[in-house]
Amino acid sequence: MRSTDDLTTRARIRDAAITVFGEQGFGVGVRAIAAAAGVSPGLVNHHFGSKEGLREACDEWVRDTIRAAKMEYIENPSPGGLMRQLAEIEEFAPGMAYLMRSFQAGGALTKTFFAHMVEDTEQYLRAGVAAGTIRPMRDVRATARYVATNNGGGMMMFLRLYADEHPGPVDYRKALREYADQMMLPALELYTYGMLTDSSALDALTAAQTEQ
Repeated sequence: MRSTDDLTTRARIRDAAITVFGEQGFGVGVRAIAAAAGVSPGLVNHHFGSKEGLREACDEWVRDTIRAAKMEYIENPSPGGLMRQLAEIEEFAPGMAYLMRSFQAGGALTKTFFAHMVEDTEQYLRAGVAAGTIRPMRDVRATARYVATNNGGGMMMFLRLYADEHPGPVDYRKALREYADQMMLPALELYTYGMLTDSSALDALTAAQTEQ
């Protein structure tokens, strides 16, 4: 059984790794992560076994943080809760930088990470439907995949453009604030009211898929 100090050290290493991975990419070595955490490389391996084990722990923490924030609002929506999350959006900067690095890197861990994101999105969509805060949908799983892909891809495009307009290392705190300022209002309007005035396109597609 680990002591409280041991658990604290593990969390400190994980948090340092998320920041370093986000800033430098996944090619960075264990020594750089250990230095950022103020521990020895051997202690990193003691807690996580390997660099891949450390990355898996980082993946889990970033996923859990995003999922918790989504579930908190979906299950208990309120204007005050939304404004509080917007006011604190800069706190998500290390996790967002890590997330974008993960998508850019590709590979097996990224594929697994995205699959888990879809599962998490499906979970909070179902929770919202059950709570009456989200309208029922024809295919929750397909919608979850769309939302996860759209959110991840949209953020990557925004950050690419942001980086072009702001030479030098990306300041994710400022980038997230600008993203929220530009995107939240149209996103909430679309999610709240929809866009199309009739269901003819949806009906046609549904009928075509039924006939297949």
